[in-house]
Amino acid sequence: MSHRHRPARGILARLILALLLLASSLVAAAEEIVPGDNLVVDGIPKIPASLAEQAGRYSEFGRAVFLDWHPVRKEMLINTRLGNTYQLYQLKFPGAARTQLTHFDDNVFAGRYEPTEGRYLVVRKDAGGNEQFQYYRHDFAAGATALLTDGKSRNGRGLWSRGGNRMAYTSTRRSGKDTDLYLIEPSNPQSDRLVTKLEGGGWAVLDWSPDDRHVALSEYLSVNEANLWIVDIESGAKKIVTRKDSVEKVAYSGAKFSKDGKGLYTISDHGSEFRRLAYLDLAGGRLRFISENFSGDVVEFDLSTGGSKIAFITNEEGLGKLYLLDLSTGTVRHVTQIPLGVLSRVKWHKNGRHLGFNLSSARLPAEAFSLDLQTGLLERWTYSETGGFSGESFVQPELIRWKSFDGLMILGFLYRPAKKISGKRPVVINIHGGPEAQFRPGFLGNRNYFLNELGVAMIFPNVRGSSGYGKTFLKLDDGYLRPDAYKDIGALLDWIRSQADLDAGRVLVAGGSYGGHMALAVSYLYSDRVACSVDIVGPSNLVTFLESTADYRRDLRRAEYGDERDPKMRAYLEQIAPLNHVEKIRKPMLVVQGRNDPRVPRSEAEQLVAALKKNGTPVWYLMAKDEGHGFAKKKNADFQFYATILFMKECLLK
Repeated sequence: MSHRHRPARGILARLILALLLLASSLVAAAEEIVPGDNLVVDGIPKIPASLAEQAGRYSEFGRAVFLDWHPVRKEMLINTRLGNTYQLYQLKFPGAARTQLTHFDDNVFAGRYEPTEGRYLVVRKDAGGNEQFQYYRHDFAAGATALLTDGKSRNGRGLWSRGGNRMAYTSTRRSGKDTDLYLIEPSNPQSDRLVTKLEGGGWAVLDWSPDDRHVALSEYLSVNEANLWIVDIESGAKKIVTRKDSVEKVAYSGAKFSKDGKGLYTISDHGSEFRRLAYLDLAGGRLRFISENFSGDVVEFDLSTGGSKIAFITNEEGLGKLYLLDLSTGTVRHVTQIPLGVLSRVKWHKNGRHLGFNLSSARLPAEAFSLDLQTGLLERWTYSETGGFSGESFVQPELIRWKSFDGLMILGFLYRPAKKISGKRPVVINIHGGPEAQFRPGFLGNRNYFLNELGVAMIFPNVRGSSGYGKTFLKLDDGYLRPDAYKDIGALLDWIRSQADLDAGRVLVAGGSYGGHMALAVSYLYSDRVACSVDIVGPSNLVTFLESTADYRRDLRRAEYGDERDPKMRAYLEQIAPLNHVEKIRKPMLVVQGRNDPRVPRSEAEQLVAALKKNGTPVWYLMAKDEGHGFAKKKNADFQFYATILFMKECLLK
């Protein structure tokens, strides 16, 4: 054969080799779940594709969040996810097909109709989970979207004026730290202006006065202390309208001007363990409570357009209850036709007849509902995906109590695995974030897989410092008391040992945000009693966390954890930091982090992972380049779900 044929044969050989390599890679891809280029996967074994086949149905749960009523028609604006990200959708009637209104690459969780005719939407969204929220105007007629804010700062929740042409909102635009008050006409972006400068990062717009001359603001200082202010929109003059208590700190949340503008309806814990609905007289400063004492907090309310009725929601041992208050008679009526669950986002339609809200439970994903006040008709507007499962297939929780080291009773919710699974069951302790939050028995989503398929019991504790149990309980983990909350989990481990159907030798502790920090603390304090742990965006050292969290949050977090600038407090926080006890963490750990997280920066995870590796502790690390404080995009959340299942099989179930 002549030499001139050899190059052709060489090309053919290389082509065949390339095809073989491609075929091999396709076969490998078909046999495993391949992470996207946006994911950093370190130490995590290859995840077999068969796992997704087994668990995939559990990743197909949906939810729908009620956001707003159309100002003219009985139509809803909701937030849901039908693709990879959450977007805004319109519903023409209960059970209607969802009409998608926004089409961003990033998640959209907030939006409101233009409040006179509903001609356009004002949308608030960030980029990649960085929480630098911007406002956009989406015009229905033109189908166009325009940026309203500067594209860089963090812009807080906006509120339409009564006239419907202006929107008040807060922004960190001036200093990056303080949340000043701004005013804009969304139809004219050039109208945007600073109304008044405010000091601190805890300010929020609550309501406009009936004459649109003033706005009510909340100044959040800590979970135990918040004030109400009134600002003159034209002059920018501001005045505090709540009085400081000489004995204790008082928190106010939410505010609505009365119909005559002479007072504010608000929620306060003044003189009480729990938060109650109250009326604040602006002239004399007198606070008068207008709701009875419930065995829990009033968590939110809305005033009807005519100013004659208030709808409010209570949180009683984790369950939500809806009440109606007639302001002319002072009578309160419990709305009993709503199924037991977690209620939120109550909002009156302008017609004063229909009340919208969200409802979820262990057997119901978050769904949008409405109540017709004239007929009493309860209507379900959304029917989210449940992977083909019926609601009856999901486990109902059991309220449990255990005594902590100091005799304090701690509450939580226990989900026992499906009855078809017998024998002592492994346990996952999942600790909520906050720390001032509270686990409430809503829908568990893909975690139902752990119960139904893996036979794992799940406990969701509400350790001291959780909300919902009174303000004394809420303050029991502040500053130097932080380790007492860790010990509540130690007492829970004792309680698990006393249960005949739970396996105290196979316990996984997990949590997100502050719950991730708790999981890390438990991992070193009770290393001999924990099989493994999962830390999702959790601070590994409260000192480095406070120094690196976003500027607008720092002082708010110091009120809870302590001020790291004080040498004594700094030394104490370093003393209890999980990062400084990493040599005691010998059991495997899965660490999950978003690169753009402004709350708990990725440095908290990176320093932990590096220390665990140096210590020789098995560690799996998953980081998403396009996420922030937790994974919100479906592809990323699915990969995290499958990695968690594999981790549990390897470290808890073997």
